[in-house]
Amino acid sequence: MRTPKNILVTGGCGFIGSNFIRYLLARKDFTGRIVNLDALTYAGNPQSLADLAETHPDRYRFVHGDICDEAVVKRTFDEHAVDTVVHFAAESHVDRSISGPAAFIRTNLVGTFTLLEAARAAWKTRTDVLFHHISTDEVYGSLGPTGRFLETTAYDPRSPYSASKAGSDHLVSAYHHTYGLPVTISNCSNNFGPYQFPEKLIPLMILNLGEGKPLPVYGDGGNVRDWLHVADHCAAIGEIIARGRAGETYNIGGNNEWKNIDIVHLLCDILAEQTGKRKEEYTKLITFVADRPGHDRRYAIDCGKIERELGWRPTPDFRALLTATVRWYLDNPAWIASVRTGEYRRWLDTHYGAR
Repeated sequence: MRTPKNILVTGGCGFIGSNFIRYLLARKDFTGRIVNLDALTYAGNPQSLADLAETHPDRYRFVHGDICDEAVVKRTFDEHAVDTVVHFAAESHVDRSISGPAAFIRTNLVGTFTLLEAARAAWKTRTDVLFHHISTDEVYGSLGPTGRFLETTAYDPRSPYSASKAGSDHLVSAYHHTYGLPVTISNCSNNFGPYQFPEKLIPLMILNLGEGKPLPVYGDGGNVRDWLHVADHCAAIGEIIARGRAGETYNIGGNNEWKNIDIVHLLCDILAEQTGKRKEEYTKLITFVADRPGHDRRYAIDCGKIERELGWRPTPDFRALLTATVRWYLDNPAWIASVRTGEYRRWLDTHYGAR
């Protein structure tokens, strides 16, 4: 059982990272400190954690910096006596990786390497430390109509994004085998929930539904994803950093497969319930658009290993979780406005606004 005292969370102003920091600080059995290192690119929104400096002044610190900056990373390890790394920071949007792969190679590969080197230098031969790396099920490639990804499934990435994440997974594993660095890796399925940026399917559809804009669906809408609520994901990571076996990989999934088009129809149902409008007022907005290159047909996670070893299971009531997510976006227009400005707003308009 590990009891972290000083946790470095990279990318803590992003979607999953901000939820994880809130999850940790809400746990009564966690009494340590959190250092959030974030470069505040388009996907990092400090408003997602704006209250923590006041509510947890002695336990939460924000460091504005790039994980590729060796000096910043080393200083963060030294000044804060970091004993645990939870590494979220990454370029993560597949569409962006297709139009601009260089940033993905830099952040996901060079950034991970920089963190690993800093951890190795700071920790030396310590075994009471942990480097936990968050990855994706996309590294495994595409499934047919049956079967699920296991931790032993061969990697077969299909986009610059998934290739960069596959490379970072291999780097983390190599540092364990070569240098004895205590590491764990988790590969998760598609997350949804509060604080997610509106380039992703669920928040994009919610916001477009609210504004009467087209609902762009790639191809025939038949691509299948396994949906995992971000709170369940955070709880799984919490179990891994406390009790996960060093050197091991854990798949984290929702046991919850949906076709993209069915998710869109369900969101139309929920919005109709929330607003009192007819569902047809929303479904008429569905617009099928050209499929993106290398679009994997189906992902599905077998999370039996983490269930058996750590006792973690996802929440089963997907509709209730999705309804709560819709409600959060409807109730937080100020947060939404804060992320839909500047460079990010222009990128969204270019890729989604005209459809």
